[in-house]
Amino acid sequence: MRRVFETMGTVASIELPAGLDAVVDEIETALRHIDERFSLYRADSEISRIARGELRLTEASPRLLASYERSLEWRDATNGLFSAHRPDGILDLNGIVKAEAIEQAGAMLDAAGGTEWTINIGGDILVRGSAWPTGIADPADPAVLLASLDLGGDRRALATSGSAQRGDHIWRGAQLAPTEFVQVSVMAADIVTADVLATAIVAGGPTVLDDIAERFPVHVLAVDRAGALVATPGFRLALGLQPAR
Repeated sequence: MRRVFETMGTVASIELPAGLDAVVDEIETALRHIDERFSLYRADSEISRIARGELRLTEASPRLLASYERSLEWRDATNGLFSAHRPDGILDLNGIVKAEAIEQAGAMLDAAGGTEWTINIGGDILVRGSAWPTGIADPADPAVLLASLDLGGDRRALATSGSAQRGDHIWRGAQLAPTEFVQVSVMAADIVTADVLATAIVAGGPTVLDDIAERFPVHVLAVDRAGALVATPGFRLALGLQPAR
């Protein structure tokens, strides 16, 4: 069974066995509530009220504070390349909230007894089970697959970040990131790690890619502005290629 619906400014697709329709309805409702709380495009959202100074951060809901604390932990882990604040100081948790929403949806499917499922929200993917065929779009042409691989086991999550679809929007300090990589895909055991580190690598470039690949159990595929691919050994194996010598 496959369900597709709009959420959080993008499209969600969930594939799972028949008979779990009710939990997908619950997931759709949960995602709507997340968007209502965290979207800066909604004037009535909690985070917009904080941005306008109508609500102090210390008075925010436990849910928002938990996401903020998690963002601070990732800021420290990435040496500031991932941040919960825009250069103008506005709190913006968009960089982690979608991944947390996918994480929550996955937990709901697990609790409902789902043993084989996949969640795709805006191109970020989390699966349960093994050997889910997954594609990565070519940044030069989203209708074309750049690569395909199977997700599953201890590599359940795949997140992609970059400037190909939305233009340069990732910041490094007070400046737009150099975006030497126009697209970065990270495969990890969990979706938050994959999403945050994809953003950090786009912001930091090749040196940061090497550092992250050393410090975290992730696999990375990056595309530079010339269209050349950079893949860590684990990602090459996932694509069915031999590691570069």
